Amino acid sequence: MSTAVLDHPATGAPTRFTQAELDWTAWVDPVPEEALTERQRQGLVDIARAKSPYFRLLAHDPDILKARTLADKDIFYNTKAGLPRAERELAAAAVSRSNGCIYCASVHARFASTFSKRREDVQRLLDDGVQADLDPLWNAIVEASVALTATPVAFGPEHVRKLRSLGLDDLAIADLIHAASFFNWANRLMLTLGEPQTRD
Repeated sequence: MSTAVLDHPATGAPTRFTQAELDWTAWVDPVPEEALTERQRQGLVDIARAKSPYFRLLAHDPDILKARTLADKDIFYNTKAGLPRAERELAAAAVSRSNGCIYCASVHARFASTFSKRREDVQRLLDDGVQADLDPLWNAIVEASVALTATPVAFGPEHVRKLRSLGLDDLAIADLIHAASFFNWANRLMLTLGEPQTRD
């Protein structure tokens, strides 16, 4: 997607990719926070997520929510080796930018900016799209992430060779694949269940 502007007809829905914090409105009723069962609370993994209408919506199926959240946390927070956190977040932001998920792009762009200290480069990705020229390594990460987003078979050995030539080892490349693939799925889930809202 080459433009930073999307057409959202609903009142309050953002029309530009942004690093600002956004709210999110569900099209299917979330579980009310006060009505969460103990099993649903366990499914959240992190009880602070009970404040989020998105996670309370997913709490209708707490077992799947728990598996989803544990995978998410391990992909993005387990950074003792492999791809640094900034580049994992860059991959998620690039996937979200490609898919048109304004909400997820805002979250992961902020994380990418925080961990990389390269806010202007991250903003260029949001403004100019996935073809933005960032630097050789970041360009290769974005390119590989977008290939996986389009269809898994669009990612191939040429992406691996380029990433290796820029210094990534196999564990880092696997981390990139995990981050991009997970967020490709997560975007599609979020985009079909509700929409972002500009925070007052």
